[in-house]
Amino acid sequence: MITSIDLRDDRASVARRVDEALQRSGFMLVTGHGVPAELRAAVRTASREFFALPEAAKRRYAATVGGRGWLPTGVEANGYAEGTETPPDLKETFAIGADQRVGDPAVDDAWFLPNVWPAEVPSLHETLSVYSAAMRTLADRLLQVCAEALGLPDDFFVPTTDHPTWTLNLNWYPPMGVVGEPEEGQYRIGPHTDFGTLTLLDREYGSGGLQVFTADEVWEDAPYDPDAFTINVGDLLARWTGDRWLSARHRVLPPQADAPDEDLVSLVYFYEANHDAVVETLEPPIGRTPHAPVISGDFIRERLDAITIG
Repeated sequence: MITSIDLRDDRASVARRVDEALQRSGFMLVTGHGVPAELRAAVRTASREFFALPEAAKRRYAATVGGRGWLPTGVEANGYAEGTETPPDLKETFAIGADQRVGDPAVDDAWFLPNVWPAEVPSLHETLSVYSAAMRTLADRLLQVCAEALGLPDDFFVPTTDHPTWTLNLNWYPPMGVVGEPEEGQYRIGPHTDFGTLTLLDREYGSGGLQVFTADEVWEDAPYDPDAFTINVGDLLARWTGDRWLSARHRVLPPQADAPDEDLVSLVYFYEANHDAVVETLEPPIGRTPHAPVISGDFIRERLDAITIG
């Protein structure tokens, strides 16, 4: 169901396979991305060091959904975005995001907040700065490939992503001993679609891991390759392509009875567009469903507010 694509292959072949994969499932595995395994491991090590801190220490960096810092369990329910009343997601998050300010306080306070760096884990600052830069480079490369896959100039997305909003979430999925028995209908992350253009996911394999809702309307475990990034289309890009490409539902299962001590860390880079970018559906034969134009920042903010509890 989910295709694995090596970015080092012939460009025409890569473009064709990307279009096929994103039409079929909205997901793909990507290798040949050039992000060192050592960097990914270093980020995960620093992440675990932060999440292992006492709650009182983490609370010094508490934030709200879409902000910068620590989000404890209980503040977010992704299922709300699709109108599903679910219990809170069973995860903790440490988030950083775009912080290059534009000089307009209203815009900067909404989209370009300063990042916070826990003094208890000094390695987070360096590793996340390097990693987020690598993700931005990869995201731009993937959008170039996406443009080619749609038969557009490879710089098609550049004018709308030259000062983009983005968020890097370090998601910790604690074991059952920390969060307790899941409630009925409770997940590590509830069923949802992502909101932006592309999501770049570095995940760990586990019993309580990622599932994708297929075209046959069944939930299936997502394939796992430790060398690959899992890439999926967000709502904004699906809208841009006139639903040629799918923003597929997915979820992260709760802790499982067969692995109650399992804890996982996912590195999730959500790429969007410039906060003021106007996204208009591409005309046929590329686009298939017309949508009214939207402003990227307004579109994303509405969805972030929807998943916020309280």
